Order: sequence, then C-alpha cells, then structure tokens
Amino acid sequence: MQTLIAIIVIFGLIIAIHEWGHLYVAKKVGILCREFAIGFGPKLFTKKKNETVYTLRLLPLGGFVRMAGEDPELVKIKPGYEVGLTFHQDDTVKEIIVNNKAKHPDAKIVSVERADLEHQLFIEGYSDDEDGMTRYDVHPQADMIVDEEREQIAPWDRQFGSKKPWKKASAIFAGPVMNFVLAFILFVIFFTIQGIPQPEAANIEADSPAEEAGIVEGDRIVSIEGDPVEEWTDVTQTIQQMPEEEVTLLVERADGDTESFTMVVDAVYEDMVDAEIGQIGIEAAVSHSFMDSVVQSVSQIQEVVVLIFEVLQLIFTGQFSLDYLAGPVGIYDYTGEVMEMGTLILFSWAGMLSVNIGLINLLPLPALDGGRLVFIGLEAIRRKPIDPNKEGVAHFIGFALLMLLVLMVTWNDLNRLFM
Repeated sequence: MQTLIAIIVIFGLIIAIHEWGHLYVAKKVGILCREFAIGFGPKLFTKKKNETVYTLRLLPLGGFVRMAGEDPELVKIKPGYEVGLTFHQDDTVKEIIVNNKAKHPDAKIVSVERADLEHQLFIEGYSDDEDGMTRYDVHPQADMIVDEEREQIAPWDRQFGSKKPWKKASAIFAGPVMNFVLAFILFVIFFTIQGIPQPEAANIEADSPAEEAGIVEGDRIVSIEGDPVEEWTDVTQTIQQMPEEEVTLLVERADGDTESFTMVVDAVYEDMVDAEIGQIGIEAAVSHSFMDSVVQSVSQIQEVVVLIFEVLQLIFTGQFSLDYLAGPVGIYDYTGEVMEMGTLILFSWAGMLSVNIGLINLLPLPALDGGRLVFIGLEAIRRKPIDPNKEGVAHFIGFALLMLLVLMVTWNDLNRLFM
C-alpha cells in the first residue's frame, strides 16, 4: 500500500507540473484552455476556475490540457437552428442554449439565419417578439450550453491555431521544461538534506593504508595516479578498481601545502558485486551547502540525460532490448525497492523519473510534445499550417504505437517479476 501511495503521489506531481507548464504558458500567450485534467477516463472531481475546468479522472495514466482549437468544436450554429439566448446588461449574448430550451424559460428563442462565433461574433435570426431579422452581438466569453453541458465559445484569436508558431511552440515546450525544473528542485532537496561527499578526509580508519601512509583528517585529495580529482566518486571509482595495488595520492593539507602519499590498497570482498574491491580507509567529508547542492543537481540531471541517450542509441545499433525499459509494473517494483532505502531516496528517484518523462516527451515522435513541435516547425518553414486532419492522423497512429509499446514493456515486466 505504501508503494502504491508513493507511486500516486510521485506521478501525480510529475504529471501535474508537466500539464501546469502547458496551461500557464498557453494562457500567457492568449490561448483559451478549456480543461486541465490529471488522468483519463471518467471524471472523479470537477471544479471550474475562471475559464478553465480542472478535473481529476479515474485512470492515472497521464493528463492533458485541452486548448481551444486543437479539436473541432462539437457544435456549430448553422442556419435553421433554433437556439435560446440570454443576455448581459449591455445586451451582448451571454448564453447560447442548444436543446433543452424549455429548461431556460427566460431565454429568447431565435431561429438562426446566420452566425459567426469565431471572428465577428454575432448571431442573426428571427424571434417571435421582434419584427424582421435581428443581429445579436455575442460576448467573447459567452457560453454554449448543449444538453446542459456548458462550454465557453472560442473566438479565433483565443484558439491554438491562431497563434504564431513561436507562441504555439512555447505552450508545448513548457510541459517538458517544467519536468526538468521539478527534477532540479527535487535533487536540490535531496542533496541538501543527505549531503554531498567531498574529496576530503573526515575520518581515517585505524591501521588502514591511509593512516599508515600519513593522511590525516582535513586532507583534500587533489589527484590519484596523476589524474585530477573533482568529486568523491573520482576517488572511490579509482580505488575500488585497484585492490592490492600500489597507489599514489596527491593531497592538499590544511595549511595549503601539497604532499604526495603512496600506499598499497586493501582488498575487501563485496557481496553486491561478488568480487574484491579496493579500500584505503578514508571516510569522506560531507557538504550540506545549498550552492553545492545546486551544482550537484545540475550534474545529476546531465548524467540522467546522457544515460537516456545511451539507451536510445542502442536502438540504432541493433543492441536494444525491452529489458532497458520499464513500464508501470516495473516502475512500481523499482519504487518499492527505493522505499526500502529510505524516504529521502524517493526525492532522487522522483527527480530521475521527472527527467525521463520530460526528455522522452521531447522526442520528435507523433503523439509526444516533440512530435507536435516538429509540426509547428514545419508550419514555420512552410509559413502555413499543416492540414489538421493529416496531423491528427499522425498523432493518432503515434499514440496507438506508444500504447502498444507500453503493453509490450508491461508484459516484459510481468515476465521478469513472476516467471
């Protein structure tokens, strides 16, 4: 149960911050955002604030921001339609009621002759209480009510398609960017609390190679075998690979002088790797500095990005295997293992997942944010939009293939865990 709660919280946070990025920038560039949703399927919770409906849905498999103009309007007012109209005090149309007009007895019933709800914002038609055809100006934030479902109209200047390519790209790009921002924050919290090992001796084990050689607390390791040392992992990775070998360390002492020490590395059997590794008996000093955590967080994001690209590279070299990927089942299992290491490690794990989701979303594949950016880029080059129907088909095929991949990875996870 704890693992399930952790998964829900982590992915809820990652999805919410991703979609919030889309929502925030889309609103800033003037796009009407109809819905901000976490999950798919039936709605569990709905709340409208300003122009946007915020929903929580049953299936926690992602989320979306529904921007006006991305999908065709469900209902278009055409000649011959009979609609009900309600008005603001300035006589502009406040509500357009389609069907169930009897539930709105105060609405004026109008038989439509002409209507434009995108550009000029008007409805012309006939009503029983007025002679001849009358023109009704429609408020740009008027609601369309269809079968008692209320949705704000979308004038052309509020639609996704009306915006310049750079504004569209900004709204799409903002989602993955926020995943990297979230990862950075999570890593900073993790490193600030846990601390960052420094290439400096905090404790020296008695009778260890380091003590016998003359290294003392406060000595900072500058190089090993002539190779410069920048962080503690440079020390451990080198020493562990040199059991029973002679090694030379250049250290900087507390007074600023440098001194060279030579010692023979101890060999210690390590169960996890089933082999002997080298140790010299130094425990690293730990920094809880905020600025050190910031630098380490940037480095951590870079390492995760490089690792992802190394896995993706295997696709083009023919060495790719589904074992390199993890689906929902695999991530659930890994999260359980991480929780056993301590709650703090979840911050780092969530950060890595956020980087993964942000970077994968930027891949130039249909149905992903990167694929949408490709179409926007083509629009900028051609100076005219791609046919929405063709783009829609491409994204649908991409989504279907993505779901197929998820199913294959999930099946592979199940085989790995239970068979």
